Amino acid sequence: MLEPTPFPAIDSDLYFAQAAQKTARLPLTDAELAGPLAKYFKEAIPEPDPSQLALIDEPCNPQKAILPDQINDLLDPGYLETETGWCILPNGAGFIANKMLYPDVTTDMIDWWFVWHPLEGLRYRLWYPDCHADTQVSPEDRERLLDESIPLSKRNWGRVHYVTEDAGGGMENIAIQFLSPQDFGFDIERFREPNIAAFAGGFGLSKPVGAAKDAIPAPAIMCHSFRKTELGLEHRTRFWMGYLIRDGKPRLMLPPDRAVPAPAVKGLAQHCLREFTRLGEMLPRIYADMGNSPMI
Repeated sequence: MLEPTPFPAIDSDLYFAQAAQKTARLPLTDAELAGPLAKYFKEAIPEPDPSQLALIDEPCNPQKAILPDQINDLLDPGYLETETGWCILPNGAGFIANKMLYPDVTTDMIDWWFVWHPLEGLRYRLWYPDCHADTQVSPEDRERLLDESIPLSKRNWGRVHYVTEDAGGGMENIAIQFLSPQDFGFDIERFREPNIAAFAGGFGLSKPVGAAKDAIPAPAIMCHSFRKTELGLEHRTRFWMGYLIRDGKPRLMLPPDRAVPAPAVKGLAQHCLREFTRLGEMLPRIYADMGNSPMI
């Protein structure tokens, strides 16, 4: 049984007072250029599979999408009607799905990556240098991420990553609240292999860099689920833009008759495909370099 983990109430002032404020992708310093991570910035970023890109060129059928309260459908064998695509749902929310195969990635690598990279901004930047500017965690969250008594797969539960990135609509500050599977709303009795092998998810609040202090942050639910196949680790992503999670339940936060702009949904779908194409290619190599070293 996976225990629920308390997490802080949504507090926009707190989130964005602590958020990173970099407005551009900074050049590497001399010390960074001499460090072991510099080589990852010199690499060409791999292009996604053209057939995958083609699937998100136009919106999919909203009737073939799932709502966030159907999250447990991801624990069923087989596939859902839309595994790669995006659309505007009838209630105005934005939906994104993506499916990728990682032949050389393991669940240990995934669990390690989501703990290792938020500990230093440079690590987040090398993931996708064209769009990632910075990441931060609070001192309390950093202490938990470094706590070796906690399994890697659980260290992010209840933690917040403050990231600055261009996710398809310009540079934003985003506070990502990671949740345990139970807090996310998964059926814990079914949350096990072969249904699922690894998970990273929660919800986010975002504001454009330079937005007014009283600007309302845009909410979204994020789910990255992974399962093992004969061909490698399968990564299935879902986003629901316009939603938050409260008390283990998704809640639509859009005013009546409002919808998430379609370019923002398509932009995030394209960004997600590109950054995880990069991660799937890079992660086995960086894990071999850094996975057995101290986290800091």
